[in-house]
Amino acid sequence: MAPDQGNGSLARRGADAIRHAFDAYRRKFRQITHRARSRFEGQEWRGMQEDARERLDLYPRVITRVVADVRRILGEDAQDRTLWARMKAAYTQSIARRTDFELAETFFNSVTRRIFATVGVDPKIEYVDSDFDAPPPPVDEPVYRTYAGRGPIPALVRDILAEYSFTPAYVDIDRDARLVAGEIEARRRGEWGAQPIEAVEILRPVFYRNKGAYLIGRIRSGNRLMPLAVALLNAGQGIVVDAALTTEDDVSIVFSFTHSYFHMDADRPHDVIQFLKSIMPLKRVAELYIALGYNKHGKTELYRDLLRHLEGSTDKFKIAPGDRGMVMVVFTLPSYDVVFKVIRDEIPFPKTTTRPDVLKKYQLVFNHDRAGRLADAQEFEHLAFDRDRFSDKLLAELMDTAGDSVAIRDGQVVIRHLYTQRRMTPLNLYLRDATEVTARDAALEYGQAIKDLAATNIFPGDLLLKNFGVTRHGRVAFYDYDELCLLADCNFRDMPRARDLDEELAAEPWFYVGAEDLFPEEFLTFMGLYGTVREVFLEAHRDLLSPDFWRRMQARHTAGEVLDIFPYRQGRRLGTKS
Repeated sequence: MAPDQGNGSLARRGADAIRHAFDAYRRKFRQITHRARSRFEGQEWRGMQEDARERLDLYPRVITRVVADVRRILGEDAQDRTLWARMKAAYTQSIARRTDFELAETFFNSVTRRIFATVGVDPKIEYVDSDFDAPPPPVDEPVYRTYAGRGPIPALVRDILAEYSFTPAYVDIDRDARLVAGEIEARRRGEWGAQPIEAVEILRPVFYRNKGAYLIGRIRSGNRLMPLAVALLNAGQGIVVDAALTTEDDVSIVFSFTHSYFHMDADRPHDVIQFLKSIMPLKRVAELYIALGYNKHGKTELYRDLLRHLEGSTDKFKIAPGDRGMVMVVFTLPSYDVVFKVIRDEIPFPKTTTRPDVLKKYQLVFNHDRAGRLADAQEFEHLAFDRDRFSDKLLAELMDTAGDSVAIRDGQVVIRHLYTQRRMTPLNLYLRDATEVTARDAALEYGQAIKDLAATNIFPGDLLLKNFGVTRHGRVAFYDYDELCLLADCNFRDMPRARDLDEELAAEPWFYVGAEDLFPEEFLTFMGLYGTVREVFLEAHRDLLSPDFWRRMQARHTAGEVLDIFPYRQGRRLGTKS
């Protein structure tokens, strides 16, 4: 080991370098996040998008710098695991009283995995589980404000809105309070009957995303809790309440894995997560951290959750239901609602994409507004699982077609690179088994998903039903990204009309078709919609089959317009009820 250089042990110096880098990361993260309020108040929607991209880029940039610093400090001992075990102990001591200790642990892991490229995990040099049994003791002030449920509900709601004030002010705070109170009362009567509201608790931070701001809370009566999400918009002339969501499903959709991350600042992320978990008990802790922009720690939590699940289950990984993909081997553990995707070594004709192309598409989705219609993906490297947990059929598929990414060593399946996504039911399989009512709704959702993606300058590329999935809430999202592209890169053309019978009957196109040319009039042919579902789709979304729709969208993006997309249905908007 290199000798001390006057500033404490080498282990302490290495640990301090990582902690100082984490401090710098957190300061910059919060600085960017704090801009969200002024962006919302000033309707600086492009600026909000730029902030979102800057914040996503922040973590890898800081990690790259600190890895270089640690290598310089440790010198020839940079891969001495005994030294790193001491560094971990010193680091743990230095973060013991932090209120964001869990994020600090994940940051340390990111450094060690960059240094060592460890296959599997090594608890001596990284935090497989947290080193802390519980978070630091709570401070005097909780992460939420409490409003007693005495008096009329509209007055209570007005007090809440007044405390969360903005510039410009609310257009009509009394109207908004009355409408929100009506939603709360309707839900209370339906769920609780005569049982009164004892208190409303609202998280102190405001949750910002895209063009919206959200007050997130819960309504309490005895042991009963009711979620509350108040959606705010800046209408130009002032702030208006656009929706008041009071069901677990509605609030869960706002926090869906298909949306981009919130800009919300909290001193105690763990406490905020516990609050959110109380109103969305079915939502994974990992997904909640990711939704708040702590995506690296969310990935840590997902991995820990998977390990715990594997310890308590016996089923095997197997090929995921649905049509076989040409680009990815997709597999799942039946008892776990996540899919795992490994890029094939060779992508067969007629696909022209390559492995680097696929990686770029996933990075595009990571950096882009997902609009509630693109499934978030977590990227993992150097994972190892017991060989006995894989079905023979899946293992044969992986070894035959993804051998560059998968190997078997010492009774383990080692995967060099994969993506995970929340499991959804492929839309083609969903429609096969759906009732008439749910099939009609899925057809409407399918069309709206395509429109919402277009509103964010995204074209799916491949509109086949099998590339879309249905969430547990009945929402339709896109999850196959190998042909996805920016809308601005497409050339939407009218279908040329045949001049004679020979041209009309020609087996091949008799006109020139460029690589970026698309003919919306042909989209329906490739969608795979039949019968009533097809009729429902056409009644609501026939405009998708016209080049004019796509050209108008392109023009709006070219003009710099940021279009409205809501994480709730039109019928939930209070403007439709006033």
